[in-house]
Amino acid sequence: MRYDYFIMNRTSLRVFLSVHLEVPVARILHRLGFTPNAITLVGLLGAASSGVIISYGNLWLGGVVMLVAGVFDLFDGALARATGKVSKFGALLDSVVDRVSEMLVLLGLLIFYLKGDSFEGAIIVYLTVTGSVMVSYLRARSEGLGLENFGGIMTRPERVTILGLGLIIGHWFGFLLLIVLVIVAGLAIFTTGQRLFHIWKTPHSGDS
Repeated sequence: MRYDYFIMNRTSLRVFLSVHLEVPVARILHRLGFTPNAITLVGLLGAASSGVIISYGNLWLGGVVMLVAGVFDLFDGALARATGKVSKFGALLDSVVDRVSEMLVLLGLLIFYLKGDSFEGAIIVYLTVTGSVMVSYLRARSEGLGLENFGGIMTRPERVTILGLGLIIGHWFGFLLLIVLVIVAGLAIFTTGQRLFHIWKTPHSGDS
């Protein structure tokens, strides 16, 4: 029951952001001449910049840039819907860029820990990458098989928000960033299990 309540609250928040933030900003971006795919690529550039900044040890700035780049993920879809430019290629590009963006940020963090000879940090980043990839892969694979998908606790918006804040705080308190990474990795792996279990419980999904 509590988890259902969490899902309902997250859905309500998503609707609120769509009505009061995404749609108005999408209209402004349209007037400025932006296209949905251009917004997607701007977000990718921001994530790449964040990864480079993080790799040089400027964690707080990298975290800020990551969060700003993540915000663009709200607007490409809204702009596509507002302008009638929704397309399968645009949806595919958005999904690919989401994955690449996350990997670029984590690559920068991996380089940062390797430079500092932090074996623990490198391992935790690897686990975070694994959890992130599995959550996304399971969604894509299940949808490709025509199976109902389930959100779970640690989806991409949660990962981006928590990691971005963790980077900002971790610039001054490094151990807190490690804790944040452990939380993100653990909950991402847990979310993979959630989605797999939900698909298994879906009628006919287990039929042979």
